[in-house]
Amino acid sequence: MKAKYTHTNIVAKDWRKVAAFYEQVLGCEPVPPERHAVGEWVEQCTGVPGAEVRGIHLRLPGYGDKGPTLEIFQYNKEEERPATAINRPGFAHLAFEVDDVEAAREEVLAAGGWCIGDLVTVEIAGAGTITLIYMTDPEGNIIELQKWE
Repeated sequence: MKAKYTHTNIVAKDWRKVAAFYEQVLGCEPVPPERHAVGEWVEQCTGVPGAEVRGIHLRLPGYGDKGPTLEIFQYNKEEERPATAINRPGFAHLAFEVDDVEAAREEVLAAGGWCIGDLVTVEIAGAGTITLIYMTDPEGNIIELQKWE
């Protein structure tokens, strides 16, 4: 499988406040469009009934126009967050661009990972068409496998 690192997701209580922090303090730059994802495909790929997601991508500094981003999202429904602890494993998810999402899904499953939601293909207004699935590594850390058209 050929893979390419694309973004890291942060789930925020207030996505605009968190994005402003990364822009102002760390020099990240917005990558339009702002995202507003809602509908059956969001529920399918996230495994969250009734999910609605808003947010933005921020280009990480030092990588140029094609570098990786922070994806700052806010859900309409949120789980309780445990207290912050330096020794708690995991992030929201790490995303990787792959040549073939279905084949990559099978490789992750064979290596001990599992699916969180279903594989979906959807057009994102102003951004293009994406095929994606949320899965986990063998320890339960979430990864996104994606391919843009």
